[in-house]
Amino acid sequence: MLRPTLPCAEAVADLGAFDAIVDVRSPSEFALDHLPGAINCPVLDDEERVRVGTMHKLESAFAARRCGAALVARSIARHLEQRFAEKPRSWRPLVYCWRGGQRSGAMVHVLTSVGWPARQLEGGYRAFRRHVLGELDELPKHLCLRVVCGPTGSGKSRLLRRLADCGAQVLDLEAIACHRGSVLGALPLPQPSQKSFETQLWSALRAFDPRRPVFVESESRKVGQLRLPDALLERMRASECLQLQLPTEARVRLLRDEYAHFEADAPTLMRQLDCLVDLHGRDRVEEWKRLAAGQRWEEMVRRLLDEHYDPAYQRSIHRNFRRAASALPVMLGAGDETDFARAAAELAAG
Repeated sequence: MLRPTLPCAEAVADLGAFDAIVDVRSPSEFALDHLPGAINCPVLDDEERVRVGTMHKLESAFAARRCGAALVARSIARHLEQRFAEKPRSWRPLVYCWRGGQRSGAMVHVLTSVGWPARQLEGGYRAFRRHVLGELDELPKHLCLRVVCGPTGSGKSRLLRRLADCGAQVLDLEAIACHRGSVLGALPLPQPSQKSFETQLWSALRAFDPRRPVFVESESRKVGQLRLPDALLERMRASECLQLQLPTEARVRLLRDEYAHFEADAPTLMRQLDCLVDLHGRDRVEEWKRLAAGQRWEEMVRRLLDEHYDPAYQRSIHRNFRRAASALPVMLGAGDETDFARAAAELAAG
């Protein structure tokens, strides 16, 4: 007879063997973080979860279980009639909740009673979270990283995208973090939670072939509000570096292209520039804001590069990346798409 529970390490080693990964936690728990590829089929929604928890504290465990069981039974019935209605007899789901307890156990009991070979993740999301943190400490040690360096606007992210197009292994931290890393790096999309960021990092790292190089940008300890795992950051800082070289005119053009949302939303830009007052003083920041208000974008970008970004880069790169002084120069010509494609093809070829 199939054992209904499955140890976490065994499950995550073979997630692809399941037809679905079913997260039965509440929507807010799911939004904070979840297993890669999971679908949310809550047996208690956020309001119901609070209601049952309050009943447990104010009345009794029995009263809470009685109420919760009725709510869970209704939710499971709804999922059977809607989400799972067309699943074949061979459908094989992995089900989990917070600790591998009552919520996922109830779902697995019903699914196996129907006849599906459902499995319950032993220890639930909490066990998975411990597994992820352990792997984030270990996986970076086995990777051969090549760190793409260069001042703001030199096209590091653009080169990473072209490298990925060439079949190279790429860890795009800014794409995972939904942030470009600097004070003005916020994107229109919100950043994920720290837990979700780490889960996505883990998913990327475990997929890499350690026999091949992995290209990654020279990030600082934080990307927006998200913190890089210590083991990954240390591995990056000790790794071989590449130094992108792009003319200032091309850097200004590239930045205006990639930060076009700020030109369309000047009030947000002004608020972000205010974050630099402590570093540069109110007078200088007001000069930058006047340039933006007058739509003198090229002049403003050039001033920001000369007065903020380039000095900050020079202060940090050699202090944080031990092999930056011996970095391989990567010449990008005028910085058009052909230049980036050529450089990526040469780097990917080894």
